Amino acid sequence: MSREQKSYQAIINKIVDDGKHGPYAVAFVEEIGMVTFSLKSRTWEEGATPDPGSYVVLSGIRRKRAGWRAEGARYLVPSDVSGKEQAETPERRKEHHGN
Repeated sequence: MSREQKSYQAIINKIVDDGKHGPYAVAFVEEIGMVTFSLKSRTWEEGATPDPGSYVVLSGIRRKRAGWRAEGARYLVPSDVSGKEQAETPERRKEHHGN
């Protein structure tokens, strides 16, 4: 069985510095819900630790007994999103559409 290669945009809700298996983050993916990922270098591809509210791209997502896990994570960059998505973030949609 092949692993899904799709990546998902997410927003970090929380950072846990002292988890049982090391530091990790909990992020919200609109299509899936909450997904956790390790902040160790084998998973987190960036140098700096992200903050809550940071947009990230998660890959290699799989379901474990305790919930969804991502095997790869990095910051969201402009080339990850289309021009319309860049112009209309969820916050801007609320401002413009009153939702």
